[in-house]
Amino acid sequence: MTLEVAETVQGEWTVLHMHGELDLLTSPAVRQSVHDAVAVGRHDVVLDLSGVLFCDSSGVGVLIASRKLMRSCGGRLRLILPARGAEEGSHVNRVLAALGVRRLFEVYPDWGTAVDDRARPLSA
Repeated sequence: MTLEVAETVQGEWTVLHMHGELDLLTSPAVRQSVHDAVAVGRHDVVLDLSGVLFCDSSGVGVLIASRKLMRSCGGRLRLILPARGAEEGSHVNRVLAALGVRRLFEVYPDWGTAVDDRARPLSA
């Protein structure tokens, strides 16, 4: 399976919607999309992972690298995991929790709350 990445802009936020598998073959596309957003001055990025069905260690690596990049440029990175899975139901969330890195990310249930600076992230 492949990964489709679609970009939308919501105010100051760039939202990258992903559908498919985030793995060794597809993670470079995500990395490039995040770098492209930063290159044009978009330093607030939301990665919508609600459509990601599978994530391996290279996928986790690109999420961590994206977090580092956003922090280095004074930006913000937020993740979207579906509300029903943000605690434990989604594959991506289980992988992040199993590796002990879930707490590194601000996670929201949908893009509406992810781009709202008044919204609080879900607890890790």
